[in-house]
Amino acid sequence: MKILPSFVCYRPVRAGASRRNGATTLLAGRSEAFSLLEVMVAIALFCTAAFAILCLISSSLGNVRRLQRPLVDAGPVLARYAATNSLVEGTYRGNLGDPELLGKAYSDYNYEVEIVEVASNKLFSVECVVQPSYGSREIISDMTTILYKPQSPAGSLDGGIGMKGR
Repeated sequence: MKILPSFVCYRPVRAGASRRNGATTLLAGRSEAFSLLEVMVAIALFCTAAFAILCLISSSLGNVRRLQRPLVDAGPVLARYAATNSLVEGTYRGNLGDPELLGKAYSDYNYEVEIVEVASNKLFSVECVVQPSYGSREIISDMTTILYKPQSPAGSLDGGIGMKGR
């Protein structure tokens, strides 16, 4: 009994094939099986299509994850300090979910603002860092701006009580 390779697919014998000693012989010159090259091309096409579909699904899931989380930015916190008439050196902490800031949708995020006088003419550097309020301490957003507030009390560079030694 002859054992055939598993990747070869034989078709049924047609009329006109000859029989010898109980075994069927196909007509001479006619190949009735898939060649190795054809099988390899078919597998390559299948793998290409499968990976294209997986890539599409992966990008779709990434988009869904981004839509479920609100976009968080330190801009609204810095805008709050820019809108004030005066700044006082120090470090301030809060939650983005405060009603006067961004509201309930952002209650999972905390911010930390550091105000430092960078020049003796009431020029302040305001740096805001936004982090999740739970679990990891990864920095979601980090922004710095320079604000000129002439009505501010004297800072560390003007001889006031501030963050000396910085």
